[in-house]
Amino acid sequence: MFLAEKAAELLAYDPGVTPQEGGLPGLDVLKSVMGSINLFGIIAVVGALAISALVWAWGHHSGGHQAEANGKKGTVVAAGCALLLGAANGIVAFFSALGTQVQ
Repeated sequence: MFLAEKAAELLAYDPGVTPQEGGLPGLDVLKSVMGSINLFGIIAVVGALAISALVWAWGHHSGGHQAEANGKKGTVVAAGCALLLGAANGIVAFFSALGTQVQ
């Protein structure tokens, strides 16, 4: 029993390192750059979604089964990317807060 308690104590060791605002110069610039990259990605995904939907429709109406399948795949991938890009900040905030919960 003592060994199990010691193992649990070692696994629960907290090194005391936490993220801090303003720790390094240029943090505001980095946040701005990441926001701009995210916006660029969302705009690119909108274009990819429109093109994929057009390929899907064209393949469906012309009888091109390969084009239709590729259009469907592109549409699903673009929609998934849009979901992840839009939710990126919330996903990171959710998972980074998991380790800070007190029992």
